[in-house]
Amino acid sequence: MFSLEIFPPKASSPVGTLYDTLDGLEGVKPSFISVTYGTGSDTDLLRTARITHTIKHEYGIDSVAHLTALYASREQIDRTVDAYVEAGVSAVLALRGDERAGIEPTGQFQYASDLVSYIAQRYPQLAIYGACYPEGHPQSISIQEDVDHLKFKVDSGVSHLISQLFFDNNDFYRFLERTQKAGINVPIHAGIMPIIQAQSAYRMTHICRSRIPARVQRLLDRWHDNPQALAQAGIVYASEQIADLRAQGVEHIHLYTMNRPCIARKIWQNIHDFM
Repeated sequence: MFSLEIFPPKASSPVGTLYDTLDGLEGVKPSFISVTYGTGSDTDLLRTARITHTIKHEYGIDSVAHLTALYASREQIDRTVDAYVEAGVSAVLALRGDERAGIEPTGQFQYASDLVSYIAQRYPQLAIYGACYPEGHPQSISIQEDVDHLKFKVDSGVSHLISQLFFDNNDFYRFLERTQKAGINVPIHAGIMPIIQAQSAYRMTHICRSRIPARVQRLLDRWHDNPQALAQAGIVYASEQIADLRAQGVEHIHLYTMNRPCIARKIWQNIHDFM
């Protein structure tokens, strides 16, 4: 299974940029495309619902719609999921969501597992995806504590897990061993983020508390001031990551496209023979 993530264009951007992204993926054969959710406002809801409808009905590709919990009420969740179902969505990615300064959470969904339980009971027809962190959640005390929480989330109704980015496959393999020992048996999709820009790589690894291995640091040091060369090196590195994952028996790959269809297409061309 090979899947992709895209995000809605900014409100100030023309809607045509979405079609440019989707049209640019021609030739890539994803099992599904996940669509991010933004801050969870009504505007974000409508934008994500429309995009999932477009992906399903105009491009014939299944979609997984993101859903964040921390600042949502039950009424907002119902309204959002109803819109997703009407758009033809058969799966959601249930997330806690990032904290936002100056805004109080509703207190109705403190953790992603709370949202998972609610959706599983109210919308049993939907598959529920969850997020996981191969190097541990940034707010967890330890990786083992994080795995314990992950087991609870899976037991609450998650049927698939999508990992945050990682640059060292050994971190992912150790994570798989921990999940197996914990009795987590759902499919885990390895999340791969190609290195495109040095600044974005540093920002994302800081947010996700992901490690930058020495080999990746050398790429960043060598080509940080040459975006074209760095992007090409990032394509090669991501392709090699996927090849190694497949060789080790990992069956599910999720590519964070960052709405760069040309990057996704080049990686697909490199790896489609063994997908």
